[in-house]
Order: sequence, then C-alpha cells, then structure tokens
Amino acid sequence: MRLVSLVPSLTESVAHTGFLVGATDYCVHPEGLDVARVGGSKYPDVAAVLACEPDLVLANVEENREQDVAAIAAAGVRVHVTAAPETVPDALAVLREVFVVLDLPVPRWLPEAEQLWADVPAERVRAVVPVWRRPWVVLGRDTFSGDVLRRLGVGNVFDTDPERYPRPPLDQLQDARLVVLPDEPYRFTADDGPEAFPGTPSALVSGRHLTWWGPSLLEAHGLLRAQLA
Repeated sequence: MRLVSLVPSLTESVAHTGFLVGATDYCVHPEGLDVARVGGSKYPDVAAVLACEPDLVLANVEENREQDVAAIAAAGVRVHVTAAPETVPDALAVLREVFVVLDLPVPRWLPEAEQLWADVPAERVRAVVPVWRRPWVVLGRDTFSGDVLRRLGVGNVFDTDPERYPRPPLDQLQDARLVVLPDEPYRFTADDGPEAFPGTPSALVSGRHLTWWGPSLLEAHGLLRAQLA
C-alpha cells in the first residue's frame, strides 16, 4: 500500500508501517522521516499528493479542508477521514480504526496509552490554556487537549463555554490560578506569553505532548504531569 497522511498525529502513528510515501510539512515526527512533502495540513498541494500515487490518504475532519479532501477523492484516490477526537479515549479509538482500515495489527504502544490515560483524578487546579494570541484564543469545551489536562488533574476555566475555541478578552484570563502555554500552534516562550499574566504561575509545555494523539501520548503523561505539578 502507498499511503499519504495529511495529519501529523496520524503520520507519527503509521510511520512504522512502511506504507507511508507522503506527509505534510508539519509532520516532523518521527524525526528523520524521509517521505515526499505535500504542503500544510490546511492547505495541502493536491497535485503533490496525487504525484505520490497513493492508494489511501489519511485526513481529519477538523484539520483538513473539505474541498481538498473532495479534490483528492475526485481524482479516484480513496480518502479515510478521521473524526476530531474530543477525549483521549476518542483519539485512541480513532487510531484503532485507522489500523483496521490498514488491515494491520494495533501497535503495542496503543493499548499501553489506553491504560496509562484511563484514570481521571480529582481536579487540583483550574487553568486557562491559550493556543493563540493577537487575538487571544483559548481552549473551550470538548477538546482533546482539555481532556489531556483533565486526566492530569487540571481543569479548564472555559470548559463550559459555548465555543470550543473562544476568544475572550485578556482581562477574563487573568484571574486563573494557572496558565498553560503550549509551543504550538502559537509558539509561546518564556519571553512571549507569561508576561501577560503577572502574578499567575505559567507552565510552558510541548504542544506535541498536549495536542498530538499518537505514540507521543506515552511520554506525554509523565512529562506533562511533572511540568504541571
């Protein structure tokens, strides 16, 4: 099978299969991945995708645009569009489905991740989680990253907001007990982010560990727990 992935989490999850011939420019894991590059997730180069002569393209309903998926399918290529997971179990179920589609056994890391992330401890702190600034955008309800934090005992101040990614004014963010600042999609750093929340503890974390739903979940559990302690 010749496989192209338009989703970094899926790319990392299936790279070991030997089927992968193309991936987006943002598919940077596993390190050293040597496949054709087909542009971004939101704006892939459809011609480059088709030039890979794939038997199957992996996409995601939230990360990829409907018109690009339709153009690939119209060229006669099968596209498997995965759901947008709202929880860690959702994400791992999506990945199990992918391996069914590929007619491959589930890799060992997947059931290990299911067990590692099964528990939901008592909430010990509530946080705001910006994912962008200028304007400020934060995690709201029903997000995978919010569930990752919940399974580490960190509640989300905006978990009951009507929007999944609300855009509150900065003054609504500054009463939180903790600010969690990932390095993607916006690259928050020690010099860009914490200064907006004077007097509030900030935790700079890996966006991959917070937002990717592949084998990185194994190391994410321990690393995030330590960073958010």
